[in-house]
Order: sequence, then structure tokens, then C-alpha cells
Amino acid sequence: MMIPISLLALLVVSGCLYLGHEKFGRLPEGKRLERISRSPNYENGTFRNRVPIEHIVEGGIGISGMLKFLFRDGDSLKPSGQLPVVKTDLRSLDPDADVVIWLGHSSYFVQLGGKSILIDPVFSDHASPVFFSTRAFEGSNLYTAADMPPIDYLLISHDHWDHLDHATVTSLLPKVRHVVTGLGVGEHFARWGFPEDKVHELDWDDELRLEDGLSIHVLTARHFSGRLFDRNRTLWVSFALETPSRRVFYSGDSGYGPHFKEIGERFGGFDLVMLDSGQYNEAWKYVHMMPEQAARAAEDLQAEAAMPSHAGRFSIAYHAWDDPFQRFAKASEGRSYRLVTPRIGETVDLENRRQAFANWWER
Repeated sequence: MMIPISLLALLVVSGCLYLGHEKFGRLPEGKRLERISRSPNYENGTFRNRVPIEHIVEGGIGISGMLKFLFRDGDSLKPSGQLPVVKTDLRSLDPDADVVIWLGHSSYFVQLGGKSILIDPVFSDHASPVFFSTRAFEGSNLYTAADMPPIDYLLISHDHWDHLDHATVTSLLPKVRHVVTGLGVGEHFARWGFPEDKVHELDWDDELRLEDGLSIHVLTARHFSGRLFDRNRTLWVSFALETPSRRVFYSGDSGYGPHFKEIGERFGGFDLVMLDSGQYNEAWKYVHMMPEQAARAAEDLQAEAAMPSHAGRFSIAYHAWDDPFQRFAKASEGRSYRLVTPRIGETVDLENRRQAFANWWER
């Protein structure tokens, strides 16, 4: 009897030690929690969506849902071969060019108004707390922190593992001037050694006015947050980047809702929008968009161009890996915007409205 009891005790102790690893971050406390408690979007200890989400249906969460997520498999969940990619040298870009470069999934390098902006970077080969789950597709591990130029603004939409990667952001620390994120997320950065004066935490509808006319707007999303069992203790956000001549929108993770139309009317449209349109499931229909909903959101936002996001590098849902691109392309036919579908690492020139892209996922 003592042998199995000892093994069980060892597993419990090991698990507790593992869950205490710094990569899990830290929940808001002290002055940060005091500030959070004054937010109109915070109630009874958690943040709330402005348009409430229904309960995620059975199988979407809980132990059974987590096991299904960790050990899911299927013939079409991952590409059969290496993805076609282009490795643009980010350090040699024309500093006066306004460009967006997709780094896979929801990660983007943006150069706007002469400033370098990095959004939700994940350079690790997995997007989960364990190395054997949510592995990156073959060929999609194109960039590392060493490939990045100095970063003026690191934007983090929320603290889920496929958007906030401990290994990535800690390796970027020497290169980052400022971090911009939602309320509470700064506690993770504090634990990971980022100076407090580098991190700017904002609520929905807050604006950070910066040098040379660049403004970063933190806006509504319809989602949730949490790196382990505690949910919604930090805020999930979308971003609008605005200069006197450009406007770019990034949805972060978000279900469809009236906030897209409200944002479109507030800003009068966008040159480019990057929209959550992958990793969908009937169980998650309130917190992620189907591609057809993303197409509708692009029109709500009065976008000139739209780009699929949250796809093409990790398989987190149960649909085919290329389903988001096929459905977004079909849903965009006859719409008021043009669809932008670069390969990982390919440059999108915001000045060139005739720039064309291949349906690379069909290869």
C-alpha cells in the first residue's frame, strides 16, 4: 500500500511545484487590483463582457473538454507537409513604410508611422503549458526574438497561452520599449521582470497617445481570460492603431457582437482589419467567430481590407487546418472589402491597395 500512496504523493507534490512555475504568471494584487476594482467592466471579482456570453456548451470546458483538447487528433487538423512561407528581414524594412507582416496564428509585426509594433507574439514551438500539446505546424516556426528589431510597442490582447507566451516575451525584454495590454495582464509582466514603467494597462475605450501622432486604442472584445483555473481576472481586448494617415484594427480573440459596428462608426473605417476567424467550434461560438461572422465584422468595421487571424500555425479546435481560409475567402466574395491572405512572413503594404495574394493554403 505504501508504494502507490508514495507515488501519488510524489505526483501531487510535483504537480504543485509545476503549477508554481513562473510561466503561469500571477494574478493581480495590491495597487493593481485596487485599480481593476474601479473599472466599470469589473464586477464581483471578475471582468464581464459587455454583451454577456451564454454558458459554453457541454464538452467545451471541464476535465473532459481539456482532455479532448490535449489529445485531439485527426487527419486534417494539421497540414500534410511544410507550409509555404517567406522570411522577410524585419530589420531592413524601409522605416517610412507602413506595413503589416503576419507571423502566424495571431502574431503580427506592424510598422506604422515610423514605429515598430509587435502584436501577440508566440515564437515557441507550442502554445500551451505542456510541450506536447498544441504544436506548431511544420515550417511555421519562422521567427525568433533574435529576428526582431527594437520594438517600440508590444501589444498583448489577453493572457491565453497562444497570445501571451512566457518564453517569447521574456526573450524580447531587452528589445521592448513599452508594453500595452488590458487591465491586470501587467501582473504577469511584473513577475517576469518587466519594469513597471514599461507596462501600460488600459481598460476598454482607453487611448494611449504617443509620439509622432500615433495612438493606440484599447477596445472591446467578446471573450474571456486566464492561464489556468482562474478565469476573467484579467481583461481581454482588441486594438486600434491610428496615425494621421492610417487606421489598423486587430480583434484579438472575440466572438461576433455589436461592438464591431460601434468601432467602425467611431473610427470611420480602417485600412486593414485582422479578425479572429479560426479555432471555432459550436461549443465556443460566443467567444470566437466563424469565418462568415468575421466577413460580416469586416463590413461592420468599414474595412478596406481584411485579413484572417487565429489560424494557420496551431490546431486548437476540431476543424480542418485550412477550413478558416477556405470559408473566409468564400464569405468575402462580393463584399465591400478586399481579402488579404499573405503567407507567414509576407509583407502587406498598406499603401498598395492593388497588392494581390495567392490562395497559398490550396497548395
